[in-house]
Amino acid sequence: QVQLVESGGGLVQAGGSLRLSCAASGRALSSYSMGWFRQAAGKEREFVSGISASGGSTSSADSVKGRLTISRDNAKNTVYLQMNSLRPEDTAVYYCAAGRYSTVAVSAWGYNYWGQGTQVTVSS
Repeated sequence: QVQLVESGGGLVQAGGSLRLSCAASGRALSSYSMGWFRQAAGKEREFVSGISASGGSTSSADSVKGRLTISRDNAKNTVYLQMNSLRPEDTAVYYCAAGRYSTVAVSAWGYNYWGQGTQVTVSS
């Protein structure tokens, strides 16, 4: 069984930065893609960013391009989301997910393990 544990969320002012981490146990992640999703209050969960197993390919939602960057350290079995120039509309619970395959997936269907989520709140 794979367990994913997110950390690094919190309260930050608009324009600030946060770095989310997702540590995995139970399976080596080096053969699988990883992703970050978010869900704001009253809204559906949406794709934020994904990275291939090797880390050589990434994909991000248009709303976060240039501000939120995904990366991974397979030796540490950890994936990160560097969040810069944060906006109030980035406020959400952020979820880490482990993919079914090695290539990047942009829909929730492409992921079969999920973390519990970490709250990110951006104040104006």
